[in-house]
Amino acid sequence: MKKAIVVGATGGTGAAIMEELVKRGIPAMAFGRSFQKLEQLKEKLGNPENVTIVTGDAFRPNDIVKAAEGADVLFHCANVPYHEMEHKLIPLGESVMTAADQLGLKVVVIDGIYPYGRRRMDRVTEDHPKQPHTRKGKTRLAYENMLFDPRWSRAEVMIVRLPDYYGPTANEASYLGSTLEAIAAGKLAFFIGNKRVPREFVYLPDAAFMIAELAGRDDAYGENWHIPGAGLISGKEIVRIAQKASGRAKPVIPLGRVGLSLLGMGVPVMKEVVEMLYLTEEPLVLSGEKYERLIGPVRATAFEKGITDTIHALQFFR
Repeated sequence: MKKAIVVGATGGTGAAIMEELVKRGIPAMAFGRSFQKLEQLKEKLGNPENVTIVTGDAFRPNDIVKAAEGADVLFHCANVPYHEMEHKLIPLGESVMTAADQLGLKVVVIDGIYPYGRRRMDRVTEDHPKQPHTRKGKTRLAYENMLFDPRWSRAEVMIVRLPDYYGPTANEASYLGSTLEAIAAGKLAFFIGNKRVPREFVYLPDAAFMIAELAGRDDAYGENWHIPGAGLISGKEIVRIAQKASGRAKPVIPLGRVGLSLLGMGVPVMKEVVEMLYLTEEPLVLSGEKYERLIGPVRATAFEKGITDTIHALQFFR
């Protein structure tokens, strides 16, 4: 990897990957719609010389082509509003792939676990059957099929799959991101799902490190890869660690189907979360065996440290 472009650089995963590229000294273009947000990102990164800001619309392939001059790897971290996923996700991906195919780029697509549907094994490997039973899961599976379509004759693509994530750059796209932001600010917080059921979460700096390792391997493309977290942790334990780190203990209210449906009357995104609540009740845990066997050790920061560092970072940048 000689030079990279991160599409969706100001989002949760995009910002974490930008930080990792800076650490590695890899020249990188931060691509996004908002110049102000891109400037803020660069400032948070310490205004490194190897970062270039480029504004554009990821739905326009020509914008990406112009921005990606000299790059050999494209990280596709852009996303669409949760309640618009069915209509906008695939057009967005097709735009990115059209640009990448024109330039002959390697493409690293950041995605989640929705295409698997319900868990059929304790530790889900990349070979787990993809049998989605939700609208979003079916959309994500169609998205994967589009990415690996033979029509992209010059671009090489891989999909890296993350469980729910958290970290200093996580935002509303993460179930846990808004919860930790509220706790850090000393405000009333909401927790999506059952606080008693242990689930998998990955710390974004860990994920970014492993994603960068994969991106630099020519033999990693053309496949799916799992990026596992540091194990399982309950919402109750997350809240305990976060409140201890913040020095504040305002209430954290769990949101189930009823609560999300009510909130969804005014906030469409919340209503859309309801069909995915099964993942908070029947957690799906990713296996890192393939990564460990072919790439190296899984990086897994302990939850106590990861959550504490996240809270302190959120308070610092507030």
